[in-house]
Amino acid sequence: MAAGSLKFGIASLLIAAGVAESAQGVYIHAKANLAQVLLQRAWQSSLASGEDTRPWPWADTWPVARLRAPTHHIDQIVLAGASGNVLAFAPGLVQESAAPGERGHSLISAHRDTHFRFLKDLQSGDALYLTKRHGREHRYRVTTTRIVDTRVTGETFFEGDGLTLVTCYPFDAVVPGGPLRYLVHAEAAGASEVNALADVF
Repeated sequence: MAAGSLKFGIASLLIAAGVAESAQGVYIHAKANLAQVLLQRAWQSSLASGEDTRPWPWADTWPVARLRAPTHHIDQIVLAGASGNVLAFAPGLVQESAAPGERGHSLISAHRDTHFRFLKDLQSGDALYLTKRHGREHRYRVTTTRIVDTRVTGETFFEGDGLTLVTCYPFDAVVPGGPLRYLVHAEAAGASEVNALADVF
């Protein structure tokens, strides 16, 4: 009888743990999706006013760009900074990198299981669109993807002009974090490419 009660108790604990884990996963995705709705509103306000607009009163960040990958049905607002608080709600523009469309390299980071899950599906030649807060759209073409180990001294995440999207790797890792990062590099589309992309999208 005692053994049966113990087995029942263990089974109950395992079920409860599974439900809690599932609920946590649902909560994270729901929070990320709701945040994008509020961020879209802040983005529209920023476009209209040309000023930083915080998505909620206590936010310590604001929209700086809009990222689109039309062939993958992605349309996301990018926030200033890449702290844990920022990435809980949206992709973030790494502070040390160039602003979208400016000379230099823009580096945008996000979580592998929410906003940047689509990175695993990007391929060379795919189009990415990055719109600045003042409304100007910059177009990029994916050139390469690679995996880097942050423990390797001297590993370069980005260099030169262009755009890099980065997230943790592997995408299906059970434990978050780790030293590996998945990078998608893109270069600005030339004039002829811009026209061709416009025809497609």
